[in-house]
Amino acid sequence: MGIIQKQTIKGTFYSYIGTLIGFINIGILSPVILSSAQIGLINLLVAISLIFAQFSSLGFNNVTTKLFTFFRDDKNKHHGFLFIALTVALIGFSLSAIIFFVVQPYLIAQNIEKSPLFTEYIYYLLPLIFFTLIFNILDNYNKVLYDAVLGTFLKEIVFRILNTLIIVIYFLNLIDFSVFVFAYISALCLPAVIISISLIARGQFSLRPRLDFPSKELKKTMKSVSLFGIIAGLSGIITMNIDKYMVNSMIDLKATGIYSITFYFGALIMIPSRALIKISSVIISDAWKKNDTKTISAIYYKSTLNQFIIALLLFFGIWVNINNIFSFLPKEYIAGKYVIFFIGLANVLNMLSGVSGAIIVNSKYYKIQTYFIAIFAALIIFTNYMFIPVWGLTGAAVASALSILLFAIMRYFLLYKKFRMQPYNKNHLIALLIGLFAYFISYIIPEFHNFIIDIIIRSSVITLIFVSLIFVSKISEDINLKIIDIQQHIKKIF
Repeated sequence: MGIIQKQTIKGTFYSYIGTLIGFINIGILSPVILSSAQIGLINLLVAISLIFAQFSSLGFNNVTTKLFTFFRDDKNKHHGFLFIALTVALIGFSLSAIIFFVVQPYLIAQNIEKSPLFTEYIYYLLPLIFFTLIFNILDNYNKVLYDAVLGTFLKEIVFRILNTLIIVIYFLNLIDFSVFVFAYISALCLPAVIISISLIARGQFSLRPRLDFPSKELKKTMKSVSLFGIIAGLSGIITMNIDKYMVNSMIDLKATGIYSITFYFGALIMIPSRALIKISSVIISDAWKKNDTKTISAIYYKSTLNQFIIALLLFFGIWVNINNIFSFLPKEYIAGKYVIFFIGLANVLNMLSGVSGAIIVNSKYYKIQTYFIAIFAALIIFTNYMFIPVWGLTGAAVASALSILLFAIMRYFLLYKKFRMQPYNKNHLIALLIGLFAYFISYIIPEFHNFIIDIIIRSSVITLIFVSLIFVSKISEDINLKIIDIQQHIKKIF
């Protein structure tokens, strides 16, 4: 539990520093400097590359998370595990490259009129797919070596600092848009190079094959986990990125840009969960190996409560400032107002479900999780087709919220039925009531003419009320200890 706490705090710290930089990039600079179509292009390239990269892994990231514990042996370079992982990745990339060249004419034909920018830069997808794949493989490998922080640092801080510099250079007319896209793609590829260098420097990058090590039974399990990992991983990445592709397909690239920017504000809520889920999955995997359900249940409960508390503060904090957010965005972005609400709500539901997905995927019922994710992906696609024609951008966000709710319910009932794990109690309800009360108080504050002053006052009021009541109610031991720790640090300073 100590590893989880330390890595989560460190990862969350980097995530929030990255969020601040990202907010400057995405919330302030990009909408003013780039057109909505240009923003749509960047986000569409990233979304498609993530889907292809996930397929290219051939489900091996699931093998790493679930089965690396059987290879773990630092003295023997983990019995050639990295060699197997990268070999599978290269095979998967070769398959993806073939698929890309097959579907490329279709993608061009579909977008040549509505999204000509996309067809112009479509060839950047191949290097982006490759480096995204390598980063995902190595970051996951680094994670099971109990370092879930480096990948977060590279993606949340290093990339975003580079992105800021690229946007500023473009704004100063020192480069044109074609060079901007090249620089942006290069910055996205850089984390894969850095994490490779880090693993080499630490002596963890061994490509010596040890194909004789895995027993027949372990090989069989690896194939099974990998097969179901393809379905689960691909379905999972589709659910996170298909909405941008469908908005582009059913509306246009400009709408994709507006959706991407407003989506970002709703997605801020998920930031604290990234580091927690990354390191928790490793601890949960080891706990399942020992059949330590007590530890798993404790992690499950704490993850649902602590994440829910943080998600509520962020969600209500963003929504009480919704008019202020659109004060600094160009007028055309108002079309995405309720994208922020429904994506934010979807992420609150996601946080409320805690690490349920990690528990299932590391258990003997990982195949059922695969079916759930496949159903989730089908729901996302179906509901997008249903709601986008009716409600436009808001329809895509509603589709995500509804699908995430159903997905969370499926995971909850599986864990309850199979393991009698039930993490919810009155503390979750108390947290919700505190959140609603803090929101109401901050909402009724008279509006200030200067939106910066308004943001500071509303955010300060809602944070002070919410955190104080959470502390007084003592519903979360972890959060109370953290608040006390912060108080002690402040006393030392003053």
